[in-house]
Amino acid sequence: MITSLDQLDLHKKYSYADYLTWNLRERVELLRGYVRKMAPAPSDEHQRISSFLHGTIWYHLRQKECEVRHAPYDVRLIIPSDTPLSSRRRKSSTALSDEEIETVVQPDILVVCDPSKIDDRGCLGAPDLIIEILSRGNNKEDTEEKFTIYESAGVPEYWIVHPYEQTITVYRPDSSGRYAGSRPFAPGSQLTSEILKELEIPVAEVFSRK
Repeated sequence: MITSLDQLDLHKKYSYADYLTWNLRERVELLRGYVRKMAPAPSDEHQRISSFLHGTIWYHLRQKECEVRHAPYDVRLIIPSDTPLSSRRRKSSTALSDEEIETVVQPDILVVCDPSKIDDRGCLGAPDLIIEILSRGNNKEDTEEKFTIYESAGVPEYWIVHPYEQTITVYRPDSSGRYAGSRPFAPGSQLTSEILKELEIPVAEVFSRK
């Protein structure tokens, strides 16, 4: 049994089927088949921001069909170019076996509006909204590698929260399917979302220590 990251070949590609057999002390994600160790326990600031956003979104959605989840929570994403399947099968994530899934992430917060995507193991397919709160050690990963993965997987809305800059940037696909970013939302502005209709979040409250 795999119980330590040291037992894995980080240059080898793995599948979700492999991932399910591991009993690691460390938290990891699979990005296009490659193991990526997650940052250590998040800072108090990270947890405070995450709790505020999760609570605000949960309250907004409490009588709606969409549901909000927070890490640790596995999201199995389908990246079409990663899997040599027919066009017909690429359209349905439920048609994929565990051996064919090569990307498993644990976003800080996600919103899913299609209940068929939720099962006992997490979310299968692209959530409607993903929120990542950057830490000092993972800025490059979240703004580059995961950005491309979420874009390719068809995530309709992606927020990147910058605690040290106190800004939130919202990305949505343009007409070509590529992400286009908003002007950063900063304290003094109201954060709005196409997924979370009628919700306005005062950005100053996201970063407030009170």
